[in-house]
Amino acid sequence: MNIPLKPQTSQPARALAGKVALVTGSTSGIGLGIARALAAAGADIVLNGLGVAAEIGRTREQIAVEFGVKASYSPADMTKPRSIGEMIAATIAQSGRLDILVNNAGIQHVAPLDQFPVEKWDQVLAINLTSAFHTTRLALPAMRQNGFGRIINIASAHGLVGSPFKAAYVAAKHGIVGLTKVTALETAEEGITCNAVCPGYVSTPLVEAQIDGQAKAWYFARSGDPRRAAGAAAEQALCHGRGARRVDGVPVDGRGRFDHRHRAPGRWRLDRALTWAAATSCRRWRVFDQCERTRSET
Repeated sequence: MNIPLKPQTSQPARALAGKVALVTGSTSGIGLGIARALAAAGADIVLNGLGVAAEIGRTREQIAVEFGVKASYSPADMTKPRSIGEMIAATIAQSGRLDILVNNAGIQHVAPLDQFPVEKWDQVLAINLTSAFHTTRLALPAMRQNGFGRIINIASAHGLVGSPFKAAYVAAKHGIVGLTKVTALETAEEGITCNAVCPGYVSTPLVEAQIDGQAKAWYFARSGDPRRAAGAAAEQALCHGRGARRVDGVPVDGRGRFDHRHRAPGRWRLDRALTWAAATSCRRWRVFDQCERTRSET
């Protein structure tokens, strides 16, 4: 008996092929790692961030050639709502859609609370928190039109705990976690999910100046790899199907583990259903162990 065989293809189908992803603050560090991870999954990429024009051009071209996707760049100023609006509008006009939004842009300033410069407070809040509000509100109509959206907010461990001398950064990251929960609640039945990734210290330009001091103060052996946080963010974008709706409004650490103690209040989703969804949709079986530890601690 002859059984027809499916022809073998040289490359497997990529889960995000045909999707468009915008990653703010993506010219270096975690943001660039996320952009590369999404491109590897097949998504067309819109980069945004600071840097030398020639280097950004080479980065954009490298992503396009290496992963066979479209890659563009927006120089939008994340402190200016009008500039953010132009970036979102240009992305939708050029691609006809916006499926994945990663709010990663961020800056840092360290000073005692009573000596914290007011202008630095305003700048940190504008870039780290307010810009995410603007990108999200402007991206939602296109996501609703297509019945699909993945919003990933890059928060921080400082979105869950405090740290001295980082008043603006900690306030902004706590705000990002809150914004994540509200967004998830408002879009829960529309094929759109919103989650936050909360990495610890990661070896990026933003924290390079802080690493030595923090390592001595807290006895850290080393900082994390940006690829871990990028992988956690990309995994949220890759969640599809029935289970994906249950992984919503939840902070995730830089290793992809869900923190159930900080999920959105009023969620009807139970821990066991959430971990089942994570295991089946995202293939992270170790979430079961994390859930059991969390349940035993609370």
